[in-house]
Amino acid sequence: MAVIKQQDFIDSIFDALQFISYYHPLDFVEAMKQAYDREQSPAAKDAIAQILINSRMSAEGHRPLCQDTGIVTCFVKVGMQTQWDGELTVQEMVDIGTRRAYTHPDNPLRLSVLADPAGKRLNTKDNTPAVVHIELVRGNQVEVMIAAKGGGSENKSKVVMLNPSDSVVDWVLKTIPTLGAGWCPPGMLGIGIGGTVEKAALMAKESLMDAIDMSELQARGAQSREEELRLELYQKINQLGIGAQGLGGLTTVLDVKIKSCPTHAVSLPVALIPNCAATRHIHFTLDGSGPAELIPPPISAWPEIQWEGAKSARRVQLDGITKAEIASWKVGETLLLNGTILTGRDAAHKRIQDLLKAGEPLPDGVNFEGRFIYYVGPVDPVRDEVVGPAGPTTSTRMDKFSETMLGEAGLFGMIGKSERGPVAIEAIKQHQAAYLMAVGGAAYLVSKAIKKARKVAFEDLGMEAIYEFEVVDMPVTVAVDSQGNNIHEIGPAHWKAILQPVDVKTVD
Repeated sequence: MAVIKQQDFIDSIFDALQFISYYHPLDFVEAMKQAYDREQSPAAKDAIAQILINSRMSAEGHRPLCQDTGIVTCFVKVGMQTQWDGELTVQEMVDIGTRRAYTHPDNPLRLSVLADPAGKRLNTKDNTPAVVHIELVRGNQVEVMIAAKGGGSENKSKVVMLNPSDSVVDWVLKTIPTLGAGWCPPGMLGIGIGGTVEKAALMAKESLMDAIDMSELQARGAQSREEELRLELYQKINQLGIGAQGLGGLTTVLDVKIKSCPTHAVSLPVALIPNCAATRHIHFTLDGSGPAELIPPPISAWPEIQWEGAKSARRVQLDGITKAEIASWKVGETLLLNGTILTGRDAAHKRIQDLLKAGEPLPDGVNFEGRFIYYVGPVDPVRDEVVGPAGPTTSTRMDKFSETMLGEAGLFGMIGKSERGPVAIEAIKQHQAAYLMAVGGAAYLVSKAIKKARKVAFEDLGMEAIYEFEVVDMPVTVAVDSQGNNIHEIGPAHWKAILQPVDVKTVD
């Protein structure tokens, strides 16, 4: 009988969460390099390049891959022949390890977990509690699968109860385009089929813990119905032309994972959960001999890729910029931003809107007139850093504030990730503004363009406070220009037409 010391378990959780904050699984790195090599869309290829460069930088610098360091999800399979040396529950041990990992002074991770979700939504200040799933299994070991799941991809999860005669493939292909690019493709797609609604969701989430092996599956061929579905969905989803960051291209998913189980005769529950470009998970097993030993991958495992975007990019000085210059930007164009920008996310936008409605002044140092706002909640800096990893958050959450910010507050433009909705695009067009897109999943790379940072308002909001950044050559893509042209419509439509040629039937 193996005796598992609770301190070994806690230490292993701590080590694992630090480890995955800056090391991508190598299967992900290899799959992304394959996607980079075959990509023909310049915009998508550029985005994949930034993600791979960011991945290597994070591995070298031991800093987070993404500013959204996620909510912890932990699957713990406890062998029935094991014994615990300690009084804490599994949930308590996971939470202690999580707390240590997220508040570690050498590599602090962003604290994103809020208590009272339907009420005051107060930050727990240590990213606990983790979401823990415990299963008793045969054996005398404890197997742990742990992940840090970002909100951008988690928010795109879908669960449906289909009729038994409905097509799972048809539902997935109808659903994927509705997700937008907030989940930061390319990534993995987890699908759970059968059981009950909650079982389907659990299977979809657990499937994302598996390694990417689509190339191997394609080489050997399907040996089960699940594998047939994986191959079919992989091909058909990529033929949608959505591409990296939703810009249009050849690779939208790197792999499709499916788990299934028996279900009721009248039911067909299906859950779909995407994993983003900051795929973070690791497996380890404890057998009583001590904490898990996590071996760092060699830096040589990362490809040497140079970012080519700067060669054709337009350098822009944001301080004192005019609407006439903004009008000269073309959708899909790469810009290198210089000057000062303000930041703001959901909570800050709500406060700003409330102040404007009440006729009250904005806080000192907060003047949006003629400026750009960056949707970001950065990681705290360490050592000589100006700011920690600071990639963009999903912009659609700020759509409902766009008219207020562009009209009343006087903004000239916005920077974020993924697409904008019709309300935001109409406001951008009406005010002759622009929406610029930074690459989601390249947070450490983006942070290197930020040369000065200071909090200017709403410090009580933690990572959602308003900052002022001074940036030098911050890379962005013009996603919506002043005429309302939208790269997230134009790009995917172009590549879908290439990948799905219309069948022309001969008419006698």
